[in-house]
Amino acid sequence: MRSPTTLALIAAVLLGSATAASAGECANSKALGTSRTLAVNPQAFPMVGKDQYQETLPLKNREVVLTFDDGPSAPYTEMVLEALAAECVKATFFLLGSNVVDDPELVARISQEGHTIGTHAFNHVELDKLPFEEAVKEIELGIKAATDALAGRGPARFFRAPMLELSPQLEKHLTSRGLMIWSIDVDSLDWTEIPEEQVVAETIKKLEEVGKGILLMHDIQPVTARALPLLLEELKRRNFRVVHVVPATPDPKAKKTSGLVR
Repeated sequence: MRSPTTLALIAAVLLGSATAASAGECANSKALGTSRTLAVNPQAFPMVGKDQYQETLPLKNREVVLTFDDGPSAPYTEMVLEALAAECVKATFFLLGSNVVDDPELVARISQEGHTIGTHAFNHVELDKLPFEEAVKEIELGIKAATDALAGRGPARFFRAPMLELSPQLEKHLTSRGLMIWSIDVDSLDWTEIPEEQVVAETIKKLEEVGKGILLMHDIQPVTARALPLLLEELKRRNFRVVHVVPATPDPKAKKTSGLVR
């Protein structure tokens, strides 16, 4: 049961979200905001997230990248979008192909509101447990679903595996195709059965410990939709800054090792 204080804070944060500013605008002068946009070349950062890999995104201290897995899923993705818009912050959504097929309009909304769209396979399965060819098919179908929903424009070449499970063979295949594999630095634990206040507390505790990084959340979870306004408020109070990650624009003159554009 949520306390009256929690409910009041959620209501305050989301007040006026129906008229929230679109991408590139911010009607809330006190919003957390997006501190900067980081354009990343997947060839320079093929695998990121220290939960599994040696490096993460090139972030400064107290910079956070917000990421959401498994959506879209109404009404929770819609609530997440409203919370993000109310604080004028941008995130990365790793969409599940089967959910994309069910709600392509919501995919279009995520894109229209200025967020980055990556992919998360077609079904929520452990890819490393499947035969290689079947796992590759799952990945390709997820990309195709997102491409179709975006009217052929295609998602970013950002990929995160369901449950973060990839075999070395799949990692090699993905990076050879120019896809950037995302793991995580901090887990919000929103997929467990803890209340939203604990989601916020655990997330902040871990962020304070590591100082910066990629945060994992799930926009199919009701607790995430409830926790996000509280989390954004707490990030603002503690002077964390949100970084929006986008794929670097191809430059024929650029070296393959050029990793990012600020």
